Amino acid sequence: MTVKGRFSLDTNILVYAVDLDAGDRHEWSRTLVGRAARCDCVLTVQALAEFFRATTRKNLLPVARAGVIVRAWLEVFQVASAGTEALGDAMDAVEEHRLSFWDAMLWATARQSGCAAILSEDMQDSRRLGGVEIINPFREASAARLEALLER
Repeated sequence: MTVKGRFSLDTNILVYAVDLDAGDRHEWSRTLVGRAARCDCVLTVQALAEFFRATTRKNLLPVARAGVIVRAWLEVFQVASAGTEALGDAMDAVEEHRLSFWDAMLWATARQSGCAAILSEDMQDSRRLGGVEIINPFREASAARLEALLER
């Protein structure tokens, strides 16, 4: 069941939040993650794992620092893990909606967690799949939809 106002963050938002070279995206993502922590935001284990891998592989963060951040987020946010049902839904979404597999897994896990939206710049903005809306937080056209989620 979708919960109005519940949303999830894609990995790119988490990475930008620590990437000092990301310019405006860095500043906005830091703000966004901070505000999301006070809302009904669910992070997926997949997004946290991808964050750890991306930031340590690209040398954005030392391994120990990336681990500290992930552990802090584990305490602040609700966290959802993918199960076999999410895997099945993700495989179907790849075939039916032409999503990349990992985007489909994130979507399926967020959907099963009751999320009404996913904030991501990698998926098609304003697209709605299975009751979950994709919102690109970096697009001016998304500002009103984004504020509606974050004011809760």
